[in-house]
Amino acid sequence: QVQLVESGGGIVQAGGSLRLSCAASGLTFTSYTMGWFRQGPGKDREFVATISWGVSSTHYADSVKGRFTISRDNAQNMVYLQMNSLKPEDTAVYYCAADRKYRVTNSRDIDYWGQGTQVTVSS
Repeated sequence: QVQLVESGGGIVQAGGSLRLSCAASGLTFTSYTMGWFRQGPGKDREFVATISWGVSSTHYADSVKGRFTISRDNAQNMVYLQMNSLKPEDTAVYYCAADRKYRVTNSRDIDYWGQGTQVTVSS
């Protein structure tokens, strides 16, 4: 079965950096757009970034553009999210996602989810 396993979350001070990783198995990785979504306390799950299958086209939420970078390693079935200049409002559970659509931003329309990893940014 499909498994997406996130790692790399933690507690960091504002202005700091974290790198999230997601290990994917049980799917043809190169046929899936991979992404990261997040859910803060009392909020809906929201789009953060995606990287498409094929040419690895990237797409970011406006709130993280210029601070976060998504990448993928097709040889290792891994996807990463480098998060720099973190802000307290970035505090959330971050979820890895996999979807067969080329472009996806709607959290209600995702094929597979990971369990999530907590990121806490202190002020």
